[in-house]
Amino acid sequence: MTHQVADSSSLTRSGWSFQSALYDPTIRGIFFQALTIVLLVALIWSIAHNTAVNLARANIASGFGFLNGRAGFEIGQSLIQYSSDSTYGRALLVGFLNTLLIAVTGIITATIIGFIIGIGRLSRNWLIAKLCTVYVEVFRNIPPLLVIFFWYSGVLAILPNARDSLHLPLGSYLNNRGLAFPKPIFGDGFWLVGVTFVVAIIATVITARWAHRRQAATGQPFHTIWVSIGLIVGLPLLAFLIAGAPLSFDFPVAGKFNLTGGSVIGPEFMSLFLALSFYTAAFIAEIVRSGIRGVPKGQTEAAAALGLHPSAITRLVVIPQAFRIIIPPLSSQYLNLTKNSSLAIAIGFADLVAVGSTTLNQTGQSVEVILIWMVIYLAISIVTSLLMNWFNAKMALVER
Repeated sequence: MTHQVADSSSLTRSGWSFQSALYDPTIRGIFFQALTIVLLVALIWSIAHNTAVNLARANIASGFGFLNGRAGFEIGQSLIQYSSDSTYGRALLVGFLNTLLIAVTGIITATIIGFIIGIGRLSRNWLIAKLCTVYVEVFRNIPPLLVIFFWYSGVLAILPNARDSLHLPLGSYLNNRGLAFPKPIFGDGFWLVGVTFVVAIIATVITARWAHRRQAATGQPFHTIWVSIGLIVGLPLLAFLIAGAPLSFDFPVAGKFNLTGGSVIGPEFMSLFLALSFYTAAFIAEIVRSGIRGVPKGQTEAAAALGLHPSAITRLVVIPQAFRIIIPPLSSQYLNLTKNSSLAIAIGFADLVAVGSTTLNQTGQSVEVILIWMVIYLAISIVTSLLMNWFNAKMALVER
């Protein structure tokens, strides 16, 4: 009888310990996380196994050896030397650089336009405020692909032919084949100008930091604008003259049927650049407007009480504080613009996706090409996020 009571009490304790472990949040969390990892590994293995079997059945060799093969197709716009005899790897590099070009130029332009429109929406001028509002509402409610088609087919395609090109200042021409402009030819010794320009930028940053520390210590401001202009413009110009002006230009010449010489920006790049810039600027404008609205009104009133001009209040008081609200959502718009550049395939611009699609069709290496796309876009997004997070940390308030 005593043994039966002991056995029942031990069973009760074991059952109680099992139930307590089952309802313990820590143990339950570890169990479900381990189960999730096992299921995820099984899913990845199943996909990889099925992919390998299907590739073997289709007699398609896996791997990235195809990147060393001859591409055999031309690319309209390239930042580096390329021909049809180049490899698939170099073709993908050309597409990657074109994607970066669209992303960087689009981000800069969209930021400038967005800030102007966002501040314009808060203008006391009724006409300016309404025009900025119409701009935002129109572009925000149109798919980006339609905006690209608008610029490509509705604006650039109806420009004059090459022989009737519009003559622009500085020896440039505009027609339905793109924008032709003088091509710079750098001579020996021009590297000295580049080195001097980098040195001037570093000197400008050092001067700005010194001026900031000086004002914090003594209260006396030091206006660095003219010093910065003198360093960034004056030093490279002096180096340019010392090096013997090693720069000339190849100007485009209008012929009977076409233009010869110079450099040409194709209509594909122009339409994609303009569409993504104007489209993204509408969202940036709303971010800027909300950021400015988020600054307490007392800040503006206190600055006005000190006698500051309205433009100085906006530039020195409102905008620096609004940046802390603007930067986080601004990062998302930069990422959206970069990813929207993949729509270039719709108008034939040779970005990463367009070049990769041609490579995929010719080699059949679909898995490898898609993996390259994913890795590159993921890397661009991570780098953009890191830079914006660093900038956001620099703009954050520092508590004493």
